[in-house]
Amino acid sequence: MKIDSIQDGIVLDHIQAGKGMEIYRLLHLDDLDCTVAIIKNVKSRTLGRKDIIKIDETIDLDLDILGFIDKDITVNTIRGGKLWKKQRGVPLPARLVNIIPCKNPRCITASEPSIDHLFRLVSEDPPLYRCAYCETAAR
Repeated sequence: MKIDSIQDGIVLDHIQAGKGMEIYRLLHLDDLDCTVAIIKNVKSRTLGRKDIIKIDETIDLDLDILGFIDKDITVNTIRGGKLWKKQRGVPLPARLVNIIPCKNPRCITASEPSIDHLFRLVSEDPPLYRCAYCETAAR
């Protein structure tokens, strides 16, 4: 299988296998007019298997989403067909706003759809977020 190189854009590498589609969905990459390639279950010496996403356009990425999904992702920015910038790892965000919904049916966010879904980081190891309104744990 051959996936062409990109001239200007972003490559998300070292994504935990199986998480590529979740990142695609949460970053709304389906709304882009450019080429987006998702490569799943690529052999990796360090991870065993990994996913890769190639975006053939330079866009602003929501690093909070990337840090929440997989803090070990590598973000490569490509310009003129060459690696311009490489960021290994994305820090866990201190808070998540409207990235995940609260699963508690009694939470205020369930009955008031206009309220932001807000989660705060309460533990980094293992990563644990809690709803700011009802303290329900997420991931």
